Order: sequence, then C-alpha cells, then structure tokens
Amino acid sequence: MAATRADLFAFLDRLGIAHHTIEHPPLPTVEAAMAVWGGMSGGFAKNLFVKDKKSRLFLITLRKDAALDLKHVQAVIGASGRVSFCTADQLMEHLGILPGSVTPLGVLNDTEGAVTVVLERALLELNPVHVHPLENTATTAMSAEGLVNFLRATGHEPLIVDLPLLA
Repeated sequence: MAATRADLFAFLDRLGIAHHTIEHPPLPTVEAAMAVWGGMSGGFAKNLFVKDKKSRLFLITLRKDAALDLKHVQAVIGASGRVSFCTADQLMEHLGILPGSVTPLGVLNDTEGAVTVVLERALLELNPVHVHPLENTATTAMSAEGLVNFLRATGHEPLIVDLPLLA
C-alpha cells in the first residue's frame, strides 16, 4: 500500500523538516502550475521518471524552466545508454504515484531502493523548493536541505549534479 499525503507529512514532522503546503486544483504540468505558483518565490521542481538500457530507474528533479538534454544526461547520472521515460505502471509500482504527480517525495514508497534520485544543483540553490506531496492537488515547500535530508532518511542518497541543458 502506497504512503498517503498524511503519511508523508507525519514522516517529515518526525524528521523535524519544516514544510508548508497549499491546496489547489490538479496541476498535471508545469505550465498549468504557473497560474498558482506565479506569485511565489523559490525553486519550482519538474520531475522526470526515466530508465536506462539496463532498466535502472532514475528520478530527475530540476528547475521548472530548465530544458534537460535527454540525449546527453546519461553520462552525468551514470546511466547505461540513453534514458527513456517509464510507464505509468512503473511509476505506480515504484513511487506509488500517478502521472502528473511525479515528485522526489515519492521515494517514500520505494522501499526496495530501486530508484536513483538525481537533483539539479541549481534547483537546490533556490529556497524554498516546491514539490508535489505525492499528488498534484497540492504543492509543498521545504528548504533544499530539508529535501536532501528527507531523501537520505528514505535511504536515497541523492546524486546532486549540474545537468546538461538545452540552449
């Protein structure tokens, strides 16, 4: 059974990670989210759930306005060959979330440690960092340090890198 938003918030509270959540209509894309996020400060995340040629799973989290170069990201993240997007079934199986709700907080459900979390260094320089709390009907803000501490507490040491971006 996948963790609920209440489970997530209880876990953050146990870790002493400050967080603030706003409710809103479903926001399946970054473009839709800008209507809600427009007046807020900090770094807004977009997330890509991908796999490599050996079916290793990667959750890549970067700034909402950064255009990731998918043809060259494998060298930076240690993937075997080019990456491709995972299916909705893989997303549910490993992160317990639906498409449009992808978030690094989903690794709370990855109890087998199958997912490598990749964080863009530039996103972590922005505070707070805004992500979905397992569903796209809310946005949760926390410090970059809090996000990294959360990931470590779930057994996911994040790979913090400068990602290759399209010009």
